[in-house]
Amino acid sequence: MKFYSTNNRSLTVTFKEAVKSGLASDAGLFMPIEIPQLPEDFFLDIHKLSFNEIAFEAAKHFVEDEIPHDELKNIIDFSFTFDAPLVPLKENINILELFHGPTLAFKDFGARFMANVVSYFGKDEKKEIIILVATSGDTGSAVSNAFYEIPNVKVILLYPSEKVSYIQEKQLTTLGKNISALEVLGSFDDCQKMVKQAFVDEDLKKLFNLSSANSINIARLLPQSFYYFYAFAQLFDKKSPIIFSVPCGNFGDLTGGLIAKKMGLPVYRFVAAINTNDVFLKYIQTGKFEPKPSISTISNAMDVGNPNNFARVLDLYGDDHRKIKNDIYAASFTDEETKSAIRDIFEKYNYIIDPHGAVGYLGLKTFLNKNNLSKFQGVILETAHPAKFIDIVEEAIDKQIEMPGRLKSSLEKEKSSVKISNSFEKLKNYLLTHYTQSLE
Repeated sequence: MKFYSTNNRSLTVTFKEAVKSGLASDAGLFMPIEIPQLPEDFFLDIHKLSFNEIAFEAAKHFVEDEIPHDELKNIIDFSFTFDAPLVPLKENINILELFHGPTLAFKDFGARFMANVVSYFGKDEKKEIIILVATSGDTGSAVSNAFYEIPNVKVILLYPSEKVSYIQEKQLTTLGKNISALEVLGSFDDCQKMVKQAFVDEDLKKLFNLSSANSINIARLLPQSFYYFYAFAQLFDKKSPIIFSVPCGNFGDLTGGLIAKKMGLPVYRFVAAINTNDVFLKYIQTGKFEPKPSISTISNAMDVGNPNNFARVLDLYGDDHRKIKNDIYAASFTDEETKSAIRDIFEKYNYIIDPHGAVGYLGLKTFLNKNNLSKFQGVILETAHPAKFIDIVEEAIDKQIEMPGRLKSSLEKEKSSVKISNSFEKLKNYLLTHYTQSLE
């Protein structure tokens, strides 16, 4: 299948080219020239399939013959060695737990799939691949873990100084070897802007084999559709309309759900659950998209003032505001409301949720209060283990929570990062200074 740029539909590339370059040459995001429709039999038998079988059936239509089916199955089996269980809070409200991967965040799904795809395509590469990643926390740790010690690949993480949790920072700055961390004196939006500028800089394009592992990369994005199908499979016997409530930052997770719907997944409605970084909510309300500087919140992975994947959302709906509004309900919540929701969920259901999942809970609750539905199944995407935000969660529920061993071990390691200003020239100079030697 070919993939085109959201800035120019006539600019098309192969799946391999889209993965390797990350961003189109005109700075657009890659989209498939068509969204494949999965056959009716797939949905009739989906409850009999494992997560990996579902992932293969969805992925093969985008990859086609660029990766042989047996190799694609191996990539999927190696990538997804953990589950995404659906946990009921009550009869018709469910939590889709996406934090059972190595770094305890949903980003493990996309990062591990992409890492193994890059490894497959990079076997015959003569030039080292440099992966640039802007992270507000969980992306960095997931990508660094996924690409750790992969031959011929170096990863450079850009994260906003003092705007990620202590545990997240430890996870993304302590691996070493082929992973480097740049602590940017600015916001996540600054990090994201610097990475995107690198991809269109002619000097860097000539010197380096650059790619991205943010959700701008199609190989990071596509796996985020797989678990929507898996959630449907786990609700197969309920026979009720499904509402997905998605904590939204860069909108990669929601875009994955929209792609799944376009592939035939029966979804009644999506809820874009947003913190005080509410540019998408304003778009839904007014039809005008007006990016603005991001605001720091306790749900920091959602602190995005100019979401990358908004271009893909527009593309999926032909830039039709009415159609987008028909499929997506949006609501925004404050930190205080988020803390209250964490406490409310614990007291009512004895379930410990992280701040991002709590925003998802509030989004679903608000949607249901405004819509009188007699029969439905609500699914809240829980994107990170609550222990990654242990101080916030423990304060909200007034109870100590257990920290998984994987997080404890990262706390014992020494942080290693390089501080730079939020200037693209500083990033460019870092690349030219530290990585041109590997080209000689």
